[in-house]
Amino acid sequence: MYEDAGIVGWADAPGEALTPREARLERAASALRWGALANGGLIAVLLLLAFLGGVRAVPGLFSALHSALLGAAALADDAALATVIVLTLLNTSLLLVLMVGVLARELWALVGLWLLAAANAAALLLAGFTPGVVTAGAAAWAGAVAARDARAFRLNPVMVRELRGRMRGARAFVVLTVYLGLMSGFTVLLYLFYTATQITGSAASGAVGRVLFVGLVGIELLLIIFIAPAFTAGAIAGERERQTYDLLRTTLLASPSFVIGKLESALGYILLLLFSAIPLQSIAFLFGGVNTAEIVLAFVILTATAITLGTVGIYFSAITPRALTASLRAYAAALAITFGVPLLASLPLFNAFVGAAGGYGSGISGSPVVEAAFIYAGLFLVSLNPIATALITQQLLIDRQVVGFWTVTLSSDGSTIPLVSPWISFTVACLAISTALVVLAVRRMRRPAREAR
Repeated sequence: MYEDAGIVGWADAPGEALTPREARLERAASALRWGALANGGLIAVLLLLAFLGGVRAVPGLFSALHSALLGAAALADDAALATVIVLTLLNTSLLLVLMVGVLARELWALVGLWLLAAANAAALLLAGFTPGVVTAGAAAWAGAVAARDARAFRLNPVMVRELRGRMRGARAFVVLTVYLGLMSGFTVLLYLFYTATQITGSAASGAVGRVLFVGLVGIELLLIIFIAPAFTAGAIAGERERQTYDLLRTTLLASPSFVIGKLESALGYILLLLFSAIPLQSIAFLFGGVNTAEIVLAFVILTATAITLGTVGIYFSAITPRALTASLRAYAAALAITFGVPLLASLPLFNAFVGAAGGYGSGISGSPVVEAAFIYAGLFLVSLNPIATALITQQLLIDRQVVGFWTVTLSSDGSTIPLVSPWISFTVACLAISTALVVLAVRRMRRPAREAR
């Protein structure tokens, strides 16, 4: 190991020196980290400005922001501001994901840096997306630094080994068969129960399709809750129990590569489960009442949930010496994240946003500033729960045909504020939380053995 005391980053634990290659990769990751922080600060400012413009505290603010931030786009002023916020949120999450990929020396991270820089440069030239300068600059700088060690980037060997080992055995196909069998059986039971208790006919066929689709997505989410942590909770703790963890620490495999490889192998199989269930979801097309957008958005929400729960399992596996303890903690966290709807439903913030999305008012009277603050805070709470996100996203899609941004008219004074569909903020929040948990797991692995006990 080479001493380089001057390079200590977010993903590094005190007491471990970095090789020259690791130091260069850390500099590239630092550029991405600072780009994400800059975007985060910009998002906070934009949300404050959207709040002030929505309650008419600053007349003409939306028009000025439209010209400055997205001048070449032919959109309404409030829609332009919402679009800028969404794009900046997406850039922030992608910078964080690429930061972890660079530290793990993933081949897709090296390609992703230049694609992200090119995409933001194109958005700047074609739509006048000026905030993209921050992301394009950070991604291009990190790409230039990482390109000096281009040979370090490769397919993750841990991921390749784990996937090959998992798919060569019978367990993977047994789990896939049981998973699809449970979903198929639930679909048949749901159809028989619904048709036996409701009036059937051509007019009701759309309702049958919608019930089947919602039921399938619900059971799929329930199965993901139990499958995702199971595949990752024992990834690192299991190595300790088999007494192979210390041997791994003596190899040339970097800690981020080990953590990301374990996570990628588990998520790859979970994505296989999600893709295999799409034909079952498409059965709803036979009855009508469901469109392609709903299936795509359901897949995005399920994938984001699986990624988050998988990283929760990786995190507890890194900080816990035993696989059983890690599994129990991961399941407790997964259940708390997923079934927190009754707790959220009792909060005025949650009810204010649900009421605004449903079109029957937020229920907050008095100051428009307070009403807008409650609605934005409610969107944040909804974005932390997959069930609430799925339900409100579907409601907006059916009632308002909203997939991306939308506006709410405040009952206080009739002004409007821009908002995004919950699936967007939920996906961004999942990526940010997952990245943070992976970084914390890497930090724990990089600690000296005496600190890890």
